[in-house]
Amino acid sequence: MKLKQRVVLLAILLVIFIFTKVFLIDNLDTSAANREDQRAFQRMLSGLRVVLDPRLEHTLQSPWEIAAQWVVPREVYPEDTPELGAVMHAMTTKKIVKADVGYKGTQLKALLILEGGQKVVFKPKRYARDYIVEGEPYAGYDRHNAEVAAFHLDRILGFRRAPLVVGRFVNLRTEIKPVATEQLLGTFMTVGNNTCFYGKCYYCRETEPACADGDIMEGSVTLWLPDVWPLQKHRHPWGRTYREGKLARWEYDESYCDAVKKTSPYDSGPRLLDIIDTAIFDYLIGNADRHHYESFQDDEGASMLILLDNAKSFGNPALDERSILAPLYQCCIIRVSTWNRLNYLKNGVLKSALKTAMLHDPISPVLSDPHLDALDQRLLSILATVKQCTDQFGPDIVLVEDRMTLSHL
Repeated sequence: MKLKQRVVLLAILLVIFIFTKVFLIDNLDTSAANREDQRAFQRMLSGLRVVLDPRLEHTLQSPWEIAAQWVVPREVYPEDTPELGAVMHAMTTKKIVKADVGYKGTQLKALLILEGGQKVVFKPKRYARDYIVEGEPYAGYDRHNAEVAAFHLDRILGFRRAPLVVGRFVNLRTEIKPVATEQLLGTFMTVGNNTCFYGKCYYCRETEPACADGDIMEGSVTLWLPDVWPLQKHRHPWGRTYREGKLARWEYDESYCDAVKKTSPYDSGPRLLDIIDTAIFDYLIGNADRHHYESFQDDEGASMLILLDNAKSFGNPALDERSILAPLYQCCIIRVSTWNRLNYLKNGVLKSALKTAMLHDPISPVLSDPHLDALDQRLLSILATVKQCTDQFGPDIVLVEDRMTLSHL
């Protein structure tokens, strides 16, 4: 065989080898990853129902110790949580041994210490389930039921970045007042036949208390993250100005994401993809108020964006605030695992899954039907947005493989 023919033959073989590597082997890897996504989705569906049961069948530890050991840099709780019902049962039934004003912020809340020393944040009911919050997408009081619903949506999406939340009824007269600090006790009052309190916060006013039905107040309790995992607060790159007539740069600069990508910690690591996951999460729940976010301290961008404070959600089911999706449609990237999960949830699966997940919560029904219907409609908008991105840039650019290894030791 002539040298020229040999060179041509070798070139052909090389092309075949490259084709096999890129299009066959890589696709096999991708298919395997997609199959694992499908299996993870099925496992999530099979474990949706969380029955609040005090029994701890797999351990002699307290529920608080179990929940503390779940926390790792990339998730608050693991995929497999046989003790979740027991932890949430403890959150909703354990005796309150101390009550204080909440940590500083804009909205009313109380900090409770439960028997065994566990901190939880209590957010009181302010609205009926069918109340529509008019005005700006971040208007109104915090919604306690939104915290419950957002936690279960976090489970369904497979993010596992939201602290545990469950509904709880408390007797303000017998459970809170006897163990309340002077600072909190000083904000209690009686309005008609109802016990009320207004707490201490930026927007807390004596003229705008939260009132119980008699002495019984409905609310949500959020499990405090372990103190060994201190939090660091960050300004959200797509945060709003909250000033009339003044736009943030992302609201008028369509190339804004290019600038974000050059800024730490968004120039490397998983943080930008976490921002985009969070935009999807927030759009589904209607939360346009994530002006800051938290991660674990000194993480150099490697730990997760923690989905804290989700109560400015589910205010108006008819309002689809598309600007919440700006990180997605400006950056045009999304995790493959997130994209797969969203596709598994279409055709009414999302609404059904969330309804099932919240069924056994003490304050069920957690959401009204219009809010559940809105989730399915918003999901379609997210899928259409990603489709526009893939049409413009191609799936190889838009769909990003970023599967972080999570270890629970």
